Amino acid sequence: MAVEGIRENPWKLKTPPQSSEFEMYKDNKDGQEVIVCVVGKTTLLYDYKCLNDLHQMLKEHGDWMELGSADEQKPAKDGTVEAWGRSGNNPNMGWYGLKKGFRGRFGMYIPPLMEKLGLAEVTHEARGNKMRAI
Repeated sequence: MAVEGIRENPWKLKTPPQSSEFEMYKDNKDGQEVIVCVVGKTTLLYDYKCLNDLHQMLKEHGDWMELGSADEQKPAKDGTVEAWGRSGNNPNMGWYGLKKGFRGRFGMYIPPLMEKLGLAEVTHEARGNKMRAI
């Protein structure tokens, strides 16, 4: 069985509402471990350590947390996974998104990967989805 989560065999995922498909894989860029997220013709990059950091935060939070996905140019709703993923108070001290202009949508694309890896549960409603640590 081929290793999943590499460029040649990416994770095939769906957004939390299950409305769109995208792929992710682990890679290295400039000596840093990254998650490459391919959505159609758009490629986003996230710091790989976000998986462990988000999992730890959710465990400490202890309950469901709203995802609150938003583009980089739009403000994130307070108290959401998206807001945490760009906060100066997270372990990264700022954005986990690495590609300027495409640093947002943390709350849309990282939760499905966390679910796939068995680190979190994610709801799959049309709107207002949430996640919690496993």
